[in-house]
Amino acid sequence: MKYIDLVIDNKSNQTDMPYTYGCEDDSVCVGCRVKVPFAKGNRVRDGYVVNMAETPGEELKSKLKLVESIDRDVSLSEEMMETAGWMKTRYLCRYIDAIRLFIPAGRKAKRRAVKNSLKGIHGDDGEEKALTSEQEAVLGEINSAVRSGKHQRFLLHGITGSGKTEVYIRAAIEAVGLGRTVIVLVPEISLTGQIVSRFAARFPEDEIAILHSKLSSGERYDQWQRIRSGKVKVVIGARSAVFAPLTNIGLIVVDEEHESTYKSDFTPKYDAIEVALKRTGSAHNNGVLLLGSATPSVVTYKRAEQGIYRLLTLRERYNKNPLPHVHVVDMREEIKTGNRTVISGRLLDRMETNLEHGKQIMLFLNRRGYSTFISCRECGFVLKCPECGLSLTYHRATDSVLCHYCGHREKIPGACPDCGSRYMRYFGTGTEKLQEAVQELLPEAVIDRLDLDTVKKQGELNRKLRAFKKHETDILIGTQIIAKGLDFRNVGLVGIVAADVSLNIPDFRSPERTFQLVTQAAGRAGRGESEGEVIIQTYSPDNYAIRFAAKQDYEGFYKEEDMLREILKYPPYSDLYRIVFTAGSPEAAAKGADKWYGRLKELLPEGDRTNLFAPQEAYMSRIRDVYRYSMLIKCPAGKRRMYSSLIEVIREEDKKERKLDYTAIVDINPYSFS
Repeated sequence: MKYIDLVIDNKSNQTDMPYTYGCEDDSVCVGCRVKVPFAKGNRVRDGYVVNMAETPGEELKSKLKLVESIDRDVSLSEEMMETAGWMKTRYLCRYIDAIRLFIPAGRKAKRRAVKNSLKGIHGDDGEEKALTSEQEAVLGEINSAVRSGKHQRFLLHGITGSGKTEVYIRAAIEAVGLGRTVIVLVPEISLTGQIVSRFAARFPEDEIAILHSKLSSGERYDQWQRIRSGKVKVVIGARSAVFAPLTNIGLIVVDEEHESTYKSDFTPKYDAIEVALKRTGSAHNNGVLLLGSATPSVVTYKRAEQGIYRLLTLRERYNKNPLPHVHVVDMREEIKTGNRTVISGRLLDRMETNLEHGKQIMLFLNRRGYSTFISCRECGFVLKCPECGLSLTYHRATDSVLCHYCGHREKIPGACPDCGSRYMRYFGTGTEKLQEAVQELLPEAVIDRLDLDTVKKQGELNRKLRAFKKHETDILIGTQIIAKGLDFRNVGLVGIVAADVSLNIPDFRSPERTFQLVTQAAGRAGRGESEGEVIIQTYSPDNYAIRFAAKQDYEGFYKEEDMLREILKYPPYSDLYRIVFTAGSPEAAAKGADKWYGRLKELLPEGDRTNLFAPQEAYMSRIRDVYRYSMLIKCPAGKRRMYSSLIEVIREEDKKERKLDYTAIVDINPYSFS
């Protein structure tokens, strides 16, 4: 008889603790999924073994329930269970919520054949460009670390087009050659196809697996089993691929490490980079973490300055081409000349010239839809989502308005719902309207659009990218999907239509995001044999984020932004805790927020109480009839453990109440304050 501690697969906070069971099967071990009778009704539930328990006393032995069976199809490694336990403490989540991230989302179906993970992917982009001297130098350091078998961490700061992907591939080859496994994370599904095609040309097909949210549950299950079997050596995917069931991980690559998509919006609200750091640092792996970006996050670059990451740099493009020439257009001057369209005179002129020379064009606008809001000219009423209270965006293709947060859709009213006026006006420009405007100006051009509205069908994203690569499309218009990581050699011009969209978001990271988006989008130009050009349209040409982005000057931007962060005590000089209280009524949500605020004021040392900000209605105060209040805590650097423990005290107090009429959700260092 063995004795085990296990976590029950149950969503209740009240059962978020280990339970001791007996097991007559000697093969049981940490990570096993088992079937056990649970609670008074002895209903059979899944459980996950988190620890091998000590032999209990005779009196307790007689009361212990026994494991009914072990699920042989799903088991986790000891390292995975350790990481899940760490996540529970790090992100203040339930144990089972962390464990679920490691298990396959689907279930085994009868007679399903394991699908080829590279279906539709061809390794036609993977030929080897001799390495530059810079690439050889940084690769030498990374490979040396991989061979050492010791945990090491790198930040590869390489300008757009400097050949970071080739460094990733060769480092992965080194790791696999040593019998290790590799995870490669990309921020967007749109980037998966391009990077997979390059890896597919250099690795046997059976050794690569793809993981991302567009796979069906059955496909995810198949991939999980392939990986867990040990056949797969390289896993490529978006954020959730960090939980791939690999053992002996020698290298985890995080491409475009600055992207906010690596931070989960769902519970548990984990940071994939921190999880990657934990997994490579485990004694079970002792692997290398390699972060790469042309525009590293301020937090990551500060850690490189502090020696937490070893900084490697690539300052030249792989083809020796210079960075594209950048011109900033002040849209205020365009208005003075009588041009009230979204296309400046200079941008139109350069588009015409590039098309004449057979060059392709990318236009970046981080707003989808046709018009961004609809307002009554008589009374000023703005059409808003009845579920969330946000402005509804007009989509001409469906002749309806849509909430980009909750998905609510409705027909446009014939008259103002507030005053009855029929004078409703459409304001703002999205990618749909931009496409129409460009088509009118350049009727002979073949134009396509890439945003969440146009890639809903499976395979549509890759189809559009292939068409652009084959030069079947002259102009590609898109949101941030096209701003990162894509490598097209014939793009002569990139137009950033409205650089101010991200600059005016009420968030301390707005300048950083603007700099990153503009720099990354600009980096799509001039990746072939000739120099590219970029036109940035803005109403704020003097803003430091725009100025430094136009000069492609990361260090200059970093120094200014870091100075401001230090003054204001924002990350990396603090950790931000955002606690959102949700309830079926605004009164219940406010009551929960006030209760936590009062207890935290009591528990925090007197000198830290100024870091606690009074609760208020969330920016999105209502989502689908769920009301929201939020509270912000600015935790000084080095005090995260203490602040988290105080929050755990209050959560444990909440557990003792049989029925709460609110839910408290903790998000540490959130990327969204909505």
